[in-house]
Amino acid sequence: MSVSINWKAKTFSELNTTELYDALKLRVDIFVVEQTCYYPELDDCDRVNGTVHLLGYNGEELVAYLRLLPKGVSYPEYPSIGRVATKAEYRGKGIGHPLMVKALEVCEQNWPGEDIKISAQEHLEKYYIQHGFERVSDMYLEDDIPHIAMLKTSH
Repeated sequence: MSVSINWKAKTFSELNTTELYDALKLRVDIFVVEQTCYYPELDDCDRVNGTVHLLGYNGEELVAYLRLLPKGVSYPEYPSIGRVATKAEYRGKGIGHPLMVKALEVCEQNWPGEDIKISAQEHLEKYYIQHGFERVSDMYLEDDIPHIAMLKTSH
């Protein structure tokens, strides 16, 4: 499978209905159905002023997604990255690392010099370490899945 990703970084109001549907479907397919986490996926953070949606398309198919939240939404002092998702059949195809590289570029464009904090699934700790994040908490359960807080400092 040849994968060539076209990245789009958009605010909520810039998303067209197809992009919004694609993003929400991918998130629900992974976080609610695949991971069997029954929680309010539509949490109003998508349309907060300053939120950026990063969409990765292979042709017309959304295969990777995440959202970037400004300071004060997830954490009082830090912008954050969340809802990191790769479509199941594209996992292991080399999309995850370019997704995070692009996310960090978009963070730097929107919040230059700011540290970034995330709530990461614990089994993905090594993935995030490769992108400069450090573990800053003990394990905690979020929707019955082990998570850890991680921080990427700008200096």
